[in-house]
Amino acid sequence: MRQVTTHTGIRARTLLLTKPRPVTHEWAARPPDDIRITWGTVGKALTRPYRVTFPMVLLVSLVPFYLVIAGRARAVNTPALALDRLLPLAPTWSLVYGALYAFLIVLPVLVVQREELIRRTVWAYLTVWIVAYVFFLLYPTAAPRPDKVVGDGFGAWGLRFLYDADPPYNCFPSIHVAHSFVSAFACFRVHRRLGILAALCASLVALSTLFTKQHYLADLIAGILLAVVAYRLFLRSYSRAEVPELDRRVAPALALCVVIIVSVGVACLWVAYQLGVLA
Repeated sequence: MRQVTTHTGIRARTLLLTKPRPVTHEWAARPPDDIRITWGTVGKALTRPYRVTFPMVLLVSLVPFYLVIAGRARAVNTPALALDRLLPLAPTWSLVYGALYAFLIVLPVLVVQREELIRRTVWAYLTVWIVAYVFFLLYPTAAPRPDKVVGDGFGAWGLRFLYDADPPYNCFPSIHVAHSFVSAFACFRVHRRLGILAALCASLVALSTLFTKQHYLADLIAGILLAVVAYRLFLRSYSRAEVPELDRRVAPALALCVVIIVSVGVACLWVAYQLGVLA
């Protein structure tokens, strides 16, 4: 409240000047130390409305073309390095490949909640997939995997399932590695430590593609570089200050939910294998 006077110095009237109260979210009004993450908070985050946009639809629609391009592969290249020939085939790594890749697909869907960051993440994915498809068409490659998986056990079954589901083409660059690292980079913009953990998981996915003979070392390097380019184009400029404290606090709990979902899925497959349901 202050007095307003005329240019003659005569008091004309007193005005009450008040600023409109800004509309803030319930959590934004609280100090960071007062924010407590409960299972109710996690439940609300899991069931939040998710607006579907055209770029999201386009991204999903691109996935089947992976098989279409693989089916058209004729003359193929083999960008093998000396290290590729030294690494042995290790079927158990197929479990790492499948479980961690599934984890990194789902993780940003739950952790990335700001609409602008979602938009940027989708465009980063689109960039990775479209550029990879161009390389698949112009530089077709074949994976260095054997014709038949020898051995028994859950790991060997997982590798045979992987070979049956994924054609031995479309290697350079590794779209699985690029997609995994984009997921990690997107989560890094929300929660630094979770993003670092996701990047370690993406690194294990990359390593697993070598031990399952799904990719060459050159494919991994190209996939990582492609993800870095997408990050610099779309994600790096998104400030972490734009992420509400609630989103940051709830991110590890959401990641734990993804871990539980993937672990239950792997456990169910293992039980089915032990019971002889999966041959």
